[in-house]
Amino acid sequence: MANIWGHLKTITKHKIAVTKLCFRCGLYKQGLLHDLSKYSWVEFSAGARYYQGNRSPIDREKEVKGYSLGWLHHKGRNKHHWEYWLDNAADGIQPLEMPLNYVIEMYCDRTAASKIYMKDAYHDGSAYEYFMRGYHHVLMHPNTKALLEHILIYQRDHGTDQTIAYIRKELLKNK
Repeated sequence: MANIWGHLKTITKHKIAVTKLCFRCGLYKQGLLHDLSKYSWVEFSAGARYYQGNRSPIDREKEVKGYSLGWLHHKGRNKHHWEYWLDNAADGIQPLEMPLNYVIEMYCDRTAASKIYMKDAYHDGSAYEYFMRGYHHVLMHPNTKALLEHILIYQRDHGTDQTIAYIRKELLKNK
């Protein structure tokens, strides 16, 4: 294992950051359960082996092997990833619309990941910029994609505190 402690610290720091954001949004159960699969052997061992500290080890594993067993395991168990919501249909793979609470968790996940990996270079537009770099390669339901983009733009323009207030007051008001 290349860097067990570095990887353990990173995923735990990330999980705590997402949990805090989810709690602030009112998603208590999701905050507690977020990314627990990262501590499973298949995900943790790959993460430690390909750990770099400044980006996801999944990306490095894919560069080396062409795929990531850890990622395949992770996306199949965590509903806050848009890849979880892809389904086979007669005319090919179709993206399903994500429930609102998982879109909000995805926002929390992307914001926390940007903060963890970018450290001092993080700013309120970081998660939006990351999303836009892969925008045309994402097979996400149009409504889900538009909502996530809207939330990330709101954060870019108004900051995290106002975005969370907006999520609670406007998006989750009837939940």
